[in-house]
Amino acid sequence: MTEEPSLADLSEDVVDHLLDDWGRERPDLDASAMAVVGRLLHVGALVQTRADQRLRGHGISYTELDVLATLRRSGAPYRLSPTALRRSVLLTSGAMTACLNRLEQRGLIRRSPDAADRRSLLATLTAEGVRLIDDAITAHFAEADRMILGLAPVERAELARLLRKVRLQLEV
Repeated sequence: MTEEPSLADLSEDVVDHLLDDWGRERPDLDASAMAVVGRLLHVGALVQTRADQRLRGHGISYTELDVLATLRRSGAPYRLSPTALRRSVLLTSGAMTACLNRLEQRGLIRRSPDAADRRSLLATLTAEGVRLIDDAITAHFAEADRMILGLAPVERAELARLLRKVRLQLEV
């Protein structure tokens, strides 16, 4: 029976190998940024895959979780316009409409006319939608905690600070 490697055994990753290869093939290139960006890309893909696997058990996609969570964290009555949802979830208008259609067909949201803008329909979580997102987000947060279990609290805070700094720089 083979054992899973421990964190202490994992001294190199795929990005280390990529950097070694480029160092050999193109020593003139400064690959230090790729040490960060390459890992962000790989970590992002791994996190997305794990999140999608966890959410399958709840019968929703990551995008649907994002929409439902945005409604839930908006506070009672858990109602937002598609425009407000799009700003938070970063979906195109067409993708948001398709997502809202799926959620409405499943009884997780209902749409009703916006009194302030008759051309718009507000999305509101149903009781079933609240139940589902509360269960799914609890599992999602627990999985996020498992993903960074190897980091001490001070390391988590520092990594979060550094990632925020990178993200804010990219928005400029």
